Amino acid sequence: MSLEVIPLPTKIITPDDNLIQIIATYAKPYLQPGDTLVLAESVVAIIQGRLIRPEQVKPSFWALAMARFVNQNGSLSSPYAMQAIMNESGALRTVFAFCIATATRLILGRRGDFYRFAGQQASLVDDITGNMPPFDKHIVLGPSNPERVAAEIKEQFGVEAAIVDANDLGRTKILAITSGASQSLLLKVFRANPAGNADQQTPIVIVRKTQS
Repeated sequence: MSLEVIPLPTKIITPDDNLIQIIATYAKPYLQPGDTLVLAESVVAIIQGRLIRPEQVKPSFWALAMARFVNQNGSLSSPYAMQAIMNESGALRTVFAFCIATATRLILGRRGDFYRFAGQQASLVDDITGNMPPFDKHIVLGPSNPERVAAEIKEQFGVEAAIVDANDLGRTKILAITSGASQSLLLKVFRANPAGNADQQTPIVIVRKTQS
């Protein structure tokens, strides 16, 4: 048994699009029984309208303070993105997560507690520097209810489905996956990020098991 990984190019997807129609147009002609259809989480979020212009956000004292302690390569180094997460996950929860993460990092040398306590959205947000045109002037939050999205895709197209957050650094997170798909397999496949994070414009990927 071997694998075939098929990235599918699409048009630029916007909040005016319908996800099921996008899949029907760009993926359905290539789908076969047993396939797993994988979507980039950012595309699901964009179709759901999970976009915020920085000028719509007024950073609070806490957002300004916490953003200063985030690595400059991270989206939350922007106080606007930090405030967007505070609005999404709750200000008290976000500040609590920051305080706990600061303590565990100083005392235990442990990293990552902020994202564990602040919730999934904190690790999914993309600041304007991490987005491609025409969304390079927007903060993009993570998708809402990705499990329901994956389940709807499976129901509509009769294949397994997953929503994945992957990047060119080899970091992969599976946000949602239907019961018949292999999480370990997808983690292995998307470590190489076959969809790409630049201008490939291939946010849909078919993963297919084939006879070698």
